Amino acid sequence: MANKRKGGDVIAEMLFLEGVDRVFGIIDGTYFGFYSSLNKYGIELISPRHETSAAHMAGAYYRLSGKLGVCMASNGPGVANILPGLVVEEAEGNRVLVITSFRRQGIVNPVRLGTYQYFNQSETIKQFAKVSYLVTSPQRIPEIMRMALRKCYEGRPGVVHIDVPEDIMNGEYEISFQPLKPENYRATTIPYPEQNAVIKTIELLKKSKYPIIHFGSGIIHAKAQNELKEILSFLKIPVTYSWGARTVLLENLDYLIPMTNISLNHFIHRKADLAIVLGSRLGETDWWGRAPYWNQKDLKVIQVDIESEIIGSSRNIYLGIISDVKAYLESLLHYLKKDTFNFNFKWNEFNEKIKKLNLLSKEKLSKIANQKTKLVHPAQLILACNKYFPDNTTYVIDGGNTAVWSQFYLDIKQENSMISTYKFGMLGAGVSQAIGASYAKENDVIVCLIGDGAMGFHPQEIETAVRNKRKIIYIVFCDKQWGMVKINQSFALRPLKTLLFKHLSPEENINTDFGDIDFAKLAESMGAKGFRINQLDNIKEIIEECLNFSHCSVIHVDVDPVKHMWAPGLIDFKKMHLEPSGK
Repeated sequence: MANKRKGGDVIAEMLFLEGVDRVFGIIDGTYFGFYSSLNKYGIELISPRHETSAAHMAGAYYRLSGKLGVCMASNGPGVANILPGLVVEEAEGNRVLVITSFRRQGIVNPVRLGTYQYFNQSETIKQFAKVSYLVTSPQRIPEIMRMALRKCYEGRPGVVHIDVPEDIMNGEYEISFQPLKPENYRATTIPYPEQNAVIKTIELLKKSKYPIIHFGSGIIHAKAQNELKEILSFLKIPVTYSWGARTVLLENLDYLIPMTNISLNHFIHRKADLAIVLGSRLGETDWWGRAPYWNQKDLKVIQVDIESEIIGSSRNIYLGIISDVKAYLESLLHYLKKDTFNFNFKWNEFNEKIKKLNLLSKEKLSKIANQKTKLVHPAQLILACNKYFPDNTTYVIDGGNTAVWSQFYLDIKQENSMISTYKFGMLGAGVSQAIGASYAKENDVIVCLIGDGAMGFHPQEIETAVRNKRKIIYIVFCDKQWGMVKINQSFALRPLKTLLFKHLSPEENINTDFGDIDFAKLAESMGAKGFRINQLDNIKEIIEECLNFSHCSVIHVDVDPVKHMWAPGLIDFKKMHLEPSGK
């Protein structure tokens, strides 16, 4: 039934029908008809200080809540600003719908030269997003919105874009629109595997001596944590995971191989004769699943993924299964519960080896953490976080070496409680990811561990956290240098001196150092509580004060620049970037 209404109002109602409760973005007249309608449908608008932060907020909100993340940007400069954030969220595989405006109908396809504040937004975003749709008439808004929402929930999550002219967004038109529930215009069931594929899995497990499970962030998207744990209780085999899947399972769980114990991961992967790969692309941070880090000759790989193009893309496989990983695990559990299987697994032969490698890893990390320093040792700072933050803490990790130290020393106490930019390594994203996380997990303490270089990208979002009364604690590891770059550069310039003295004199490096920013005072200038320390003597009292404060706090910690530069696992990180020999 047709009625005269703003195009943006139709979009807002369709988001409401989809269950969207929050939109992240900066206001602008070019889509007033959209954002001014959000409140009418009970949708909250959260505005950052930079558009790219809106994308990170939406991505983190999806990642931790499972709800569609929606962000917006206005024509030209606004869309240009949000591009970096969209690139990251697509790479991380977060379900994000971005709605943008452009000047008006009739200036695109082809673009009219000389048009003010416009570039070919749809074609640009189409280069990296799942899809980008251009609204060509008011009457097509419902159709194109439904096309976009179908794509949001189809296959691997990522960024979906819809570009709407200003005159359609804000103008009133006769638009034929029938409000529909999601199940009336898109698939809401999950794809199950063929029965034969699950039976084949059982047969391969019967023949295997050293089977493993390796999972990626597909487990998060599918909400399959419980099924994965139940499978492990049946099979009792080693399980490894991709970086982006950390905190899917707690690391004190039996059979789980900690991601940070790289030597043990290599041992398990080289020994395995069967790998069930769940929702992982086996990308570069998984060493591509290839030799010399994985068994290449004798390893049979079962790869399960909702996206067909991912299967077999990194290495040779034995069986590819197109399925939602939750559906696959449910089907596998059905067969495991149906009968008593006498599997002939031999991992017990390596119990002592596994224990030894675990012990060596812990001893090495403990030795590093006990080093004496004049300023704060980064490992000791993270150990203090383990000690003084409550179990219901969700961590956001950002920065080069800061992220590395955090991964090695953080003690995760609850599932689904850590986010970062694992696949893209984007600096500065964590400032706004923490804000998105605070909306997704209202009852958690949100702590962002971030380097001073990364914080320098988007410190203005501290004001966003203050304005929105977000209870976030930012801990800034300040070493006044690009630490991860500096150590690589130092070895390239003077390897022997770097090895002997652990650092070069300032004039020997190239543009790796920068001046001091007092992030505590900067935070206070924006209304947050600020602290600056160079020792950990009163860290307990400071954390307690932050926990008792009503909203945002920033703790500026001067960390030892040399110790911070020598983060654990950097040699392995360097090797990871080399092309493996296996195919």
